[in-house]
Amino acid sequence: AAALGPHDRVVATYRGHGWALESGITPFELLSEVCHRATGINGGRAGSAYIMAPDRGFLGENSIVGAGVPIACGAAMAAHLRGTGGIVLVSFGDGATSQGAVHEGMVFAAARGLPIIFLCEANGWSEMTPTSDIVRVDRLASRAGGYGIPSATIDGGDPIAVRETIRKAAETARASGPSFIECRTVRLWGHYNRDIEHYRPAADRAEAGRRDPLLLLQERLLVCGIASGEALAEIRREVDGEIATLTERVLAAATPSGEGARDHVVATPQQKVPTSSADRGAPKEMTYIEAVNAALRTELESRPDVLVYGEDVGNAGGIFGATRHLQRDFGKERVFDTPIAESAILGSAVGAAICGLRPIVEIMWADFMLVALDQLINQAANVRYVSRGNCNVPMVVRMQQGATPGSCAQHSQSLEALLAHIPGLRVGLPSTPQDAYDMLRAAVADPDPCIIIEARALYQRRGLVDLGNPVQPVGGSRTLRAGPAVAIISWGTMVGPAVAAADELDSEGIDTTVIDMRWVSPLDDAAIDSAVGRCGGRIIIAHEANQTGGVGAEIAARILERHAGIAAGVCRIAAPDIRMPASPELQQALLPNKDAIVAVARRLARAGGQKPASPSSKRVPPRS
Repeated sequence: AAALGPHDRVVATYRGHGWALESGITPFELLSEVCHRATGINGGRAGSAYIMAPDRGFLGENSIVGAGVPIACGAAMAAHLRGTGGIVLVSFGDGATSQGAVHEGMVFAAARGLPIIFLCEANGWSEMTPTSDIVRVDRLASRAGGYGIPSATIDGGDPIAVRETIRKAAETARASGPSFIECRTVRLWGHYNRDIEHYRPAADRAEAGRRDPLLLLQERLLVCGIASGEALAEIRREVDGEIATLTERVLAAATPSGEGARDHVVATPQQKVPTSSADRGAPKEMTYIEAVNAALRTELESRPDVLVYGEDVGNAGGIFGATRHLQRDFGKERVFDTPIAESAILGSAVGAAICGLRPIVEIMWADFMLVALDQLINQAANVRYVSRGNCNVPMVVRMQQGATPGSCAQHSQSLEALLAHIPGLRVGLPSTPQDAYDMLRAAVADPDPCIIIEARALYQRRGLVDLGNPVQPVGGSRTLRAGPAVAIISWGTMVGPAVAAADELDSEGIDTTVIDMRWVSPLDDAAIDSAVGRCGGRIIIAHEANQTGGVGAEIAARILERHAGIAAGVCRIAAPDIRMPASPELQQALLPNKDAIVAVARRLARAGGQKPASPSSKRVPPRS
């Protein structure tokens, strides 16, 4: 820390309390957090393993081994783009060098030339396993050479060597990019609080005790005549007294009140004020994917803090053309290609967003998100809550999903329920070109991490798009029809079949409500309640995703909880619990469709005693 400057940032491991102190968190704030007190730096929400204070340059600890490396890359990217001259130091243990996220972070940093120092605190142990049993290289730092990153291995117990090496690495980071420093040190205690180290040879532990950096420094000060034994003993007494006083103060501090335990999962509605948009003329006819491109262009034009990046999104303009010509028009600093490294893509977006940028990243297929889910669930979704609203992650992840002819089981899953289950994430599925434009812009304006799941099957669907619409807040459904016989609730690819089913039912005199949910997190409970009341509880929920554990089950449960007296029939129509085959014929045998919706609607209408009405389903204008 002595070699770092005021604009530099630190990302540490969950054993990084020393880094927290050196970044400016007071001992009282730190130990209060360790002891889960209200006076802790994070009010007891972080505990020992996830302490963070981004406003003090300490982006935080991380209890997921190696996960902080991609986040640090994003923070370094923000420092570079903002021209602060700052660098980022990320520390991790030798065991973490086996983690994919660490290697993806190094690949990303090398590709972008980021101002970052990778600091490996190597104590010879990977939790309870000797690192030498796992790694076949003598120097962990040599692994960085494969990425073209300069490295050094030093005595981590020598404070002068550490300071001077980090100073040189910081100069390198500011001038040309990343470096990797391996600090060889010792482990004085077990891996966790009650680890009795039964697996560790006694000689190894004794040798570590002899190499305790504080004892070695004390000996060095005495030999060099810099300090006397009496002076060092006095320092020890003073520190012991400070710790005793601090311990009493921390243990006497109040524990957090449960009253605010639900606060700061996402921004409050008052913080999400819609903003106006410049007049862009009359609505234009365009495809769904062209509307996505238009939204990205609008955001890049109007927000200098927006970045757009991902695999093949820059030079090639995206595999589906969503980012075509954006790099040409906005430059390689703001629209760029990344390595094929989803953890680095998502993690860097988290770090960049914490540091004030608004990254829009693309994960080419929703299925590929699964290899990096940690960065969404354990990282992005946690920051606002753990920081008690003092820090947020305004990032957007675009991805596409669903079954199309030829898509195999690894390119066809519908995964919105998995993401909607996570508090702190917002999840939307546009079904029209207009919503593809509006919902993406709403996500960019939102202060929390938003996932926009597009439908590959809809990319060429055409429609009128008003590019001058005001930017909407995240959330809200759209009621397309408002008939009393039965309600069809859907989103994404199933909205089209739902409307087609309503057309057929209308011709039979079965007046139908159709709701496009648009956002599955947050769900529009008011619209659902209205449909239940209008249709006497006769509800069909249709989605392409597998039935078990889908969003449809959540909607059905909410209906039954709130309307047990009138929920005459709540039915789900979904894909069966299968893996998706590539053959179009096999897909058609499995995917829900218009005919399935019509059949269930007829049954519900008959069960409800609904008499056929004149074929005049009421169409409701789109909800703003």
